[in-house]
Amino acid sequence: MLPLWISGAVRANTDSMNKHDPRGPEAKVHYGDNEITILRQGLFVRCAVTGEKIPLEELRYWNVDLQEAYRGPEEATKRWKELAEKQK
Repeated sequence: MLPLWISGAVRANTDSMNKHDPRGPEAKVHYGDNEITILRQGLFVRCAVTGEKIPLEELRYWNVDLQEAYRGPEEATKRWKELAEKQK
């Protein structure tokens, strides 16, 4: 079964954060169907494909089954294709 890709809204208190330079601790989150639950406070998560930092307020793509975050639709599609190829 291929995973479900989610694009959802994330709200985080990032008033003191420069979204283009997310320095500080990495957040630990649980990815749900259309929301995330922050398990450990932080300013960003890492893209599972590129390793790039994703500020929490910009997080829109993740995989619930794999518990992975993706920078954008290109990275999510790349992971989906990798998984589909493995299932052949």
